[in-house]
Amino acid sequence: MNVHVDLCVVPMGVGVSVSRYIVACQDILDDFEVTHTLHAYGTNIEGDYDTVFKAIKACHEKIHAMGAPRITTSIKLGTRVDRNQTLADKVESVETKRKNLL
Repeated sequence: MNVHVDLCVVPMGVGVSVSRYIVACQDILDDFEVTHTLHAYGTNIEGDYDTVFKAIKACHEKIHAMGAPRITTSIKLGTRVDRNQTLADKVESVETKRKNLL
């Protein structure tokens, strides 16, 4: 089963800037070969349910290994079994409807 996830990982106890931890997590998502798009407050991920959650676990393990004593993570997720739909499909659907209203 595929899953769409909006992930926000926040290392705690590491100072104000967390970009190096986010870079490490993006590299892990590349390694797991899941589709992902970084945005200002997190990352959208899509892929096989088990693979995505293994990747998220690997992100936590890496960030702790980099010295973060705590991590707080917010996850929003959705699954769909009636048809295949990508995150890009969802965005395109809204953009198309919006154009038709103008």
